[in-house]
Amino acid sequence: MAASNQVMKMWQTTSRYPGGKLLFSKVVSRKAPFFKSVNAQIEELQPNYAKLRIKKRRAVENHIGTVHVIAICNMLEMAMGVCAEASIPAGLRWIPKGMQVDYTAKAGTDIIGIAEINPDAWKPGDLDVKITALDTQGVEVVKGTIRLWISEKK
Repeated sequence: MAASNQVMKMWQTTSRYPGGKLLFSKVVSRKAPFFKSVNAQIEELQPNYAKLRIKKRRAVENHIGTVHVIAICNMLEMAMGVCAEASIPAGLRWIPKGMQVDYTAKAGTDIIGIAEINPDAWKPGDLDVKITALDTQGVEVVKGTIRLWISEKK
């Protein structure tokens, strides 16, 4: 199953070592360079689950000094992408189809982003990935879904 795919193998190898999670996060950001803008670090990765963190710093703040929601959405898209890559069954492929988010509170601290996929949902057609962003006190600041289109590899 997905636990034996290349992304999971790389995560399991690198995350064991000091600095390994940061190194893995940098590799993911090189694969999709726009992710570099938020400097997210992957903290946990399992099949159908990813947890990332971005630090509150000037580069991701808005005019009122909170973490800009677009930076949060960028981190959540990275969480979804690494989660999907680590989870997708052999013979399938995915592409994002849309994102729907609700801003539920101000994001005044570092932000944790979580992507979760129902393991039974991996089949051709639409697949909704649940995304959530929390501040360091556990307050939900963004919630939503990213819809993927799943198809068979040709």
